[in-house]
Amino acid sequence: MKILAVSDIHGKYIKIIDYLKKNTVDLIILTGDITDFGPNELAEEILNEISSFDIPVLAIPGNCDPINLYGSIDNSKAINIHGKSVTIKNIGICGFGGSNPTPFNTPLEFDEIEIYDSARRVMEEIKNHEVTLFVTHAPPWGTKTDLLPSGKHVGSESLRKIIEEFQPSINLCGHIHESMAIDKIGKTSIINPGMLKEGHACIINIDDSDDDNIKVIPEIINLK
Repeated sequence: MKILAVSDIHGKYIKIIDYLKKNTVDLIILTGDITDFGPNELAEEILNEISSFDIPVLAIPGNCDPINLYGSIDNSKAINIHGKSVTIKNIGICGFGGSNPTPFNTPLEFDEIEIYDSARRVMEEIKNHEVTLFVTHAPPWGTKTDLLPSGKHVGSESLRKIIEEFQPSINLCGHIHESMAIDKIGKTSIINPGMLKEGHACIINIDDSDDDNIKVIPEIINLK
């Protein structure tokens, strides 16, 4: 399976459309900030255009999306995985959007207790799958994926705790534009693909040709 993951679209989605016209993938995952504070109609337009390639699209909202964006995802051709889990070809995938509190009072922020309780519940639903993808908008605290230029870590401590407890195969995140990176927490690869509107994305190849050794290989790419 070949998965294309993008984050922080902020309303600028032409690069993914151009990429999908020339390349084939099996699944698309959007890790939030689909819009730049709305409107909801733009979110539906973006989701429907990306879904028009007849490839499953999974999406969560980001902290800069309107607080009621869940309904826009549900009304679109994409699949809303905020606080939900799905299984695709024996891969367990769950999501939690928005972010931990920021200094900017953005529309979709959650306190750490709510993040932990809600995200842990959906991780429980997929924990027995051999390959698990934990899709979040905020990165976990204390990695290369949550660093500000000042060197301060601003990710979610609750998300880090969940990753330490469950060790999913991959945590796909975003949110911190300057922190495009791949890092590790234990056995889990943490991936912040950077901003889609700047042409950044991630490809995850899952090779299950050897039942005893399934390979999950992430790579950050520039969309051409």
